[in-house]
Parts: sequence; C-alpha cells; structure tokens
Amino acid sequence: MSASLAVPSNVLPSVRFRRRMALLVVCCASVAAFLIYLKVDPIEFFRDFHFVSDLIKQMMPPDLRLLWVKHGLWTSLLQTVAMAFFGTLIGSIIAVILALFAAGNTSPSWALRLGVRTLLAVERSTPNIVVLLVLLIAVGIGPFAATLSLCIGTVGMFGKLFADAIEQVDPLPGEALIAAGASRLQVIRYATLPQVAPSVVANVFYAFDVNLRLAVALGIFGGGGIGFELHLAQSVLRYKDMLACVILILVLINVMERIADALRRRLFLQEV
Repeated sequence: MSASLAVPSNVLPSVRFRRRMALLVVCCASVAAFLIYLKVDPIEFFRDFHFVSDLIKQMMPPDLRLLWVKHGLWTSLLQTVAMAFFGTLIGSIIAVILALFAAGNTSPSWALRLGVRTLLAVERSTPNIVVLLVLLIAVGIGPFAATLSLCIGTVGMFGKLFADAIEQVDPLPGEALIAAGASRLQVIRYATLPQVAPSVVANVFYAFDVNLRLAVALGIFGGGGIGFELHLAQSVLRYKDMLACVILILVLINVMERIADALRRRLFLQEV
C-alpha cells in the first residue's frame, strides 16, 4: 500500500519555485525578444551621447530675455492654461452626465448603460493626437481644436472613473429616500451625488493637471499655446529660446499644481 501525500503536489515549495522560475525565464526572454525586434542598442546610446551633450551646450544659458521682450509668449502661456481649463471643465461636466447613464445603479436601462460604456471605451482608446489631427481638418489649426481634443479625452477617461465611483456608493441612503417616496432624480441628487462629490472633485483637479501637460504637447502639433512657441524655437534652431520656453512651462505646471492643491484642500475643509 502506498502512502498518499498530505500536501498537494502543486503547492509544494519546490514545484512553486520551478513555476516561478519558468515564468521569470519567459518574461526575460520576451523582454529580450522585444529589444532585439526594436533594435535597441544600449552601446550605441552611450556612443552617440555626445550629440545630447552638444545640444545641452547649445541651449545654455537660456535666453530669459524672451520673458519681457517677446510679449506673445505670455499670450501663448495664457492660451495653454485656457485650453486645459475649458477642456477639463466641459469634459468633466459631460463625463459626470454620461457616468450617471453608465453606472448600473443609476442608468435607466441596461442597453443605454452598454451603449454609454462602449462610447466611453472608444473615446478612452483614441489618443489625443489622433483626435487633434482630425479636428485640425474639421475646425482648423489653433487652440479651439486642442480644447476639443482635451475635452473628448477627459470625457473618455474620467467618465469611466466617475461611473465606477457611482456604482460603489452606499445604497442605504438611496433606499431610505425611495421608501420615503423620492423619485429617481431626487435619489441621485440627495443620495448618490453627495457621496461621489469628493471623488469627482479630486479627479477633476487631476484631470486639469493632466490636461495642462497635454495642452503643451498638443500645441506642438498645431494646437497653439506655449507648445507652438516651443516648436517654433526648435524649428529655427534657437535652442536657447527653446530652453527658456521649457523653463517657463515647468514653472507654469508647478504653479498651477500648487494652486490646484490649495483649492482642493480648501474645498475639502469646507465640506468637513
């Protein structure tokens, strides 16, 4: 008579170790295959690094005279902030409305929920650059196309986040309102939205932070703003002007981040 093992073989340390090692080998082989396919050569990077050092030498020192000589730079900076602000504001409002139809506990029908979820997935999977290229043909080059692109991107990404937050609310306050005779809209207004308000506010500030960086990138591709000034300086090989624009962008992003943090803390303290 053969004695049976008290512990299943698939949970033995030796078997688990072999499986983990096999998984590690497969992951390393996959990474190596991708690097070979992409023709990534670390040695070539270090061999040609002198091009980067030469560019840094040409960019130093930055031509900060642009800040008071080129008045259009401040206009471009204001355009970038405006693009991020309106793209976030309009996109967040539309995202909240669509999230109410995409959440299982607030959507009036499963078909509408599925349709809105599919729409959000399509918007979320479409890169902002692709949307901008289409809008540049539709509405022309300028900040308006970039603002629409940021708005569409905000709806796709944060519509799903808002819908997930709505589905995770505590159902007890809503059930109490329904028992008292409240309508669906009253339940959403007085039970659902107050619970998701902190999450919505935090995500809106985060969306503005993301859109501010995207507005700079979209400006390089024809969206206007400070990104266009950066692209213009690079096109005419004025690297000192380009570094000045980069410094201005970094200062702008840090200042707007501090302002957003202060507003968020103030709102949350008032709620408490």
